[in-house]
Amino acid sequence: MAKKKKIKPDFNKPRPQKIDDFQDNVVEIQTKPQIQPEEKNDIEEEYVDPRDLEYEGLPTIVIAGRPNVGKSTLFNRFLHKRIAITNPTPGVTRDPVEATAILNGNPVHLVDTGGYKLQRDIGTIEAELDEYVVEKSLEQIEKADVILLLLEAGVITGEDEEFILKMRPYWNKVIAAVNKTEGGKNESEAWNYAKYGFNELFFISAEHGDRIGELTDSLVKRCDFSNVKVLNEDRPIKIAILGKPNTGKSTLSNRLTHSNASIVCDYAGTTRDVVEGEFSYGGKHFKVLDTAGIRRKAKVHEDVEYYSVNRAIKTLDECDIVFLMIDAQEGLAEQDKKICSLAYEKGRGIIFVLNKWDTQDQDKKTFKKEKENINIMFAQMDYAPILPLSALEGKGIKDLLNTTIDIYNQLTRKIETASLNAALKDWLDRYPPPASKTAHFKIRYMVQTGTNPIKFLIFATRPEVVPETYVTYLKNRIREDLGYDQIPVILEMKGSRKKWEERE
Repeated sequence: MAKKKKIKPDFNKPRPQKIDDFQDNVVEIQTKPQIQPEEKNDIEEEYVDPRDLEYEGLPTIVIAGRPNVGKSTLFNRFLHKRIAITNPTPGVTRDPVEATAILNGNPVHLVDTGGYKLQRDIGTIEAELDEYVVEKSLEQIEKADVILLLLEAGVITGEDEEFILKMRPYWNKVIAAVNKTEGGKNESEAWNYAKYGFNELFFISAEHGDRIGELTDSLVKRCDFSNVKVLNEDRPIKIAILGKPNTGKSTLSNRLTHSNASIVCDYAGTTRDVVEGEFSYGGKHFKVLDTAGIRRKAKVHEDVEYYSVNRAIKTLDECDIVFLMIDAQEGLAEQDKKICSLAYEKGRGIIFVLNKWDTQDQDKKTFKKEKENINIMFAQMDYAPILPLSALEGKGIKDLLNTTIDIYNQLTRKIETASLNAALKDWLDRYPPPASKTAHFKIRYMVQTGTNPIKFLIFATRPEVVPETYVTYLKNRIREDLGYDQIPVILEMKGSRKKWEERE
């Protein structure tokens, strides 16, 4: 017969030696407790956003124009939330930012592009990036079903004229809108654009919402929805790729999505917006969020970078799993610790990704040492997988995605209340709560209140006196015995209802 593994919980207070000392804190756990109606409010129901569904055959609407005409503001207006960064600085948007928008009840693939710059400082890094931006924008325009050409009320610039000229081959797909005409402002100047012979010309305000409804109606009429299908009503697995600048986040994003959606170059800080992409693997649909590199606050000087970093951190509210990218050549940084702490607090799954592993010695000792370093720095997250990877060469991608699916299955696992309380009874029998003259409490029962993140709620008579060490013991038992060994678990204690007290 196999020997049972002994569990040695680490409590602040020594365990009482006599079994009688436990009796005040032991209660008969009901394996099928009757949850009171008011307690059902503690149990979360998952809402599936139609923008998160996987579609096939969506019409593509591309918002294009010169820098600083309000393309990102209009993009956010259509999505009813802030995704693209908006800032008065010209050229903020570099990578095309893509998302599913619901226009008049119809799903469309919406793309915000970087601004078309006519003047560039030849030979500079910024000029090289501008070339990338223009190239990416024109690629998106060529693939578009509808092109929303955004212009600005005021003096018509050389960039406007050159860009309009480039739109001529796609003229039947173009809808023009002159922005910043709120309340009729600048409409006399806006009419100057009529000389270019646009099939449709709207005067709008992306910031204030003027005539957005009329523009939306026109966009929807131009779209063909006959081939749109919902492929899977299950929401996709959302991955946020986070880390310091230049750790290979965009390279990994492009590798996963089989695209060049994110600009990749040696210049740190290239990515500003959160660049979304989609792909499928192992019968699952994924959405990947490529974020800006996160540096120490003291090193963040530009407003644009400040918003980029905040937007990157905001993806922790949207994602299921975090890929924390670590440059194998440089090792861990203090910022990695802060990212992990935020992910842990939100109950997100996390995978430590040792990128550029192809530059390291390929022996087991090197990886073991690096793994030990990570476990020392992130002691409370020793459950999180650590995987070597070369995003550039594509090595380790399969293991990364298989692990991602395993973690997502844990994040969405629901335990029946009867099984949960049978396990709780066993845990209390094995190690009853520590007792003292001043800390008498009884643990009643436990329910699972949410998935993704995993949340449990234990009802006790005096939750405020339950030792933190005993709560940790219960969390560890949940993780190890119920199949949540690769993710964080949120466990809350709550006072039991009066109805339970009356049954004593």
